Amino acid sequence: MFNANNFFRERFASHMKETSRYLKYIFNGHIAVAMLFFISALAYYYQQWLEELPEDFPAALIIGMVFGVLAAYSPVRTLLKEPDLVFLLPAEQKLGAYFRNTLFYSFVIQLYLLFLAMAALAPLYFAAFPARSGSSYFWTALILLLMKIWNLYASWWMLKVRNHQSRLADSIARLLLNIAVFYLFISQELVLAAIATILLFGVFLYDYSLSKKNPGIVWDVLIEKDITRMRTFYRIANMFTDVPHLRNQIKKRHWLVGLLTKRVPFRKENTFDYLYRITTVRSGDYLGMYIRLIVIGGLAVYFVPNLWVKVAFSILFLYLSGFQMMTLWQHHRTTVWIDLYPVKKEWRQNAVIGWLLRLLLFQTLLFCLLFIILGNLTGMIIVLAGGLLFSYLFVHGYVKKRLT
Repeated sequence: MFNANNFFRERFASHMKETSRYLKYIFNGHIAVAMLFFISALAYYYQQWLEELPEDFPAALIIGMVFGVLAAYSPVRTLLKEPDLVFLLPAEQKLGAYFRNTLFYSFVIQLYLLFLAMAALAPLYFAAFPARSGSSYFWTALILLLMKIWNLYASWWMLKVRNHQSRLADSIARLLLNIAVFYLFISQELVLAAIATILLFGVFLYDYSLSKKNPGIVWDVLIEKDITRMRTFYRIANMFTDVPHLRNQIKKRHWLVGLLTKRVPFRKENTFDYLYRITTVRSGDYLGMYIRLIVIGGLAVYFVPNLWVKVAFSILFLYLSGFQMMTLWQHHRTTVWIDLYPVKKEWRQNAVIGWLLRLLLFQTLLFCLLFIILGNLTGMIIVLAGGLLFSYLFVHGYVKKRLT
């Protein structure tokens, strides 16, 4: 006898085992220390910035946009897998309890984002509206939780609609109306906030009516969405450890490949110089991660006022980039034909070390350029010297010992 609750418990236990297996590598000691430093510095300067908050700062709009986006973005994790399209189809009418459990699970795992946003924006709220009491923010947070529940149900109802354009239009409409509700409520435009809320619930009712017209489960849509989310998680985990069943996506990027490889000599000892350069560019993980770390580090350097904290952020993001990019060494571990190359192992090690050093030096030069734009010559000299020294010691002292 099929029991939907037991099936959910089994699927949930399997899912938690799979994710926890990789989470322990993602939140390892290196990343934990870096995140602690980064968050502590941001919190310190955030508090300083609030003390000098301009009177005309659009706090209501900022908070309304953040809360509105968090409420509207409510994906449903169904924990379905590809074989379910065949094996669960006969039990479709008995899966009501299963999907209710997945809705509750989806709500719980998204709560941490809500609580983080509430905690982070509370100082801004009270700095922008000092005359308001704590209860006013409490009611705003309570509305956020209620809106999250309704948006989660709306997302589930729309997953019964196969037409992608209809789902996209619904998502955009709910996003705009959620932002309007929170912005108007925080601005204390209560009449307009009530009108926006009525319009939003009109969209919810419309979504509910569509789900009633489409009572069946659109299995392929649900499965594809869960596979996509797990693929995203695996890509993040693959930056920290080996994920054997990750399907790598290859992007051609001909112009960038040509730019980076045209000066590589056509010799046997440069085989891996060529390979690791095109791997960095064409793989779906490395280039995007490298650019994101440069952008985030650059923003931190630009906005933090203290010189030594700017320098510390520069070195921190050099470390993060180097630590993440060293996984290039393991990227081709399952490619058998690489072991058939008539090349020495030290050539492969030298290729990884040399390419990683170039990437860190290029990032150092970009941070130096940012200091020049800021007109901070002293900071530029310190970052240049510190970045060159750190890059060399990190690559030849830390990475080289781990290339086995």
